[in-house]
Amino acid sequence: MKQVLPGDIVAAKANMIPIISKMYCSSSKVLLIVRKRPHVISGGGFVVTDYSQKVIFRVDGCGILGRKEELILRDGGGDALLLIRRKAAMVEVLSLYKNWRGYTSDYEGSQKLVFSLKEPNSFLVKNNVMRISTEPRVSKKDWDFEIKGYFPDRDCSIVDTKGNIVAQMAGGKKEVPGLMTSNDLYHVVVQPGIDQAFVFGVIAILDYIYGESTRC
Repeated sequence: MKQVLPGDIVAAKANMIPIISKMYCSSSKVLLIVRKRPHVISGGGFVVTDYSQKVIFRVDGCGILGRKEELILRDGGGDALLLIRRKAAMVEVLSLYKNWRGYTSDYEGSQKLVFSLKEPNSFLVKNNVMRISTEPRVSKKDWDFEIKGYFPDRDCSIVDTKGNIVAQMAGGKKEVPGLMTSNDLYHVVVQPGIDQAFVFGVIAILDYIYGESTRC
């Protein structure tokens, strides 16, 4: 059972945004905890649990997969939910952005693009902001979400086109009294209706970009 934060009122019906699957959209605000896995013992990556330490997601990176710029988000039972890849580097040499793409697979193994993240690749990019587009689109702009803040400091949010925070990472104790946080242990608050699998797919990319647990 996912942790419902104290004081939250469960809405009768939240505005769901099922990018990966509606089963990962909650009608209430959810707090999840990220624990990075050591490279030496388990090949790196990270595990996402609820407050009762039930595993909700796992992320495997280069240390486990043996391939650079490729990540897999798995559910608590180990089944793959999302394959994430960066577009071929040679194609991006003259591009303003590095492009990351997230794919789901159906029972026949066919891949379906569900979101893409643009990582600025040049100082010419205004504001140097990482932006995310989903398939299907959830806004009328040419992007649906963007990253605010600085991920290595665990002061980072995913916001929508209206500036609303849909998920927030933090390393302090404000949301989780008694939780001893560090660079290897932090928490994420996901707002009602937001696809938690999508959120941790984005976090997996940020982890890789900043050279953390998913990098070799």
